[in-house]
Amino acid sequence: MNNCPPYTCKEYREEMTLLALRRALNNERLTQKERHAIKKEIKKLESRLNLD
Repeated sequence: MNNCPPYTCKEYREEMTLLALRRALNNERLTQKERHAIKKEIKKLESRLNLD
């Protein structure tokens, strides 16, 4: 049997959000304030997903 916990919709949604935020950082039109806010959100998601 598989001992891994189930992969939930919430985890999938958070991973897709993380990918979208990382992609958004490539936008050259972002202000420093927007870029900082995105990086902060990325760090929170990475921590929640144990990716840090």
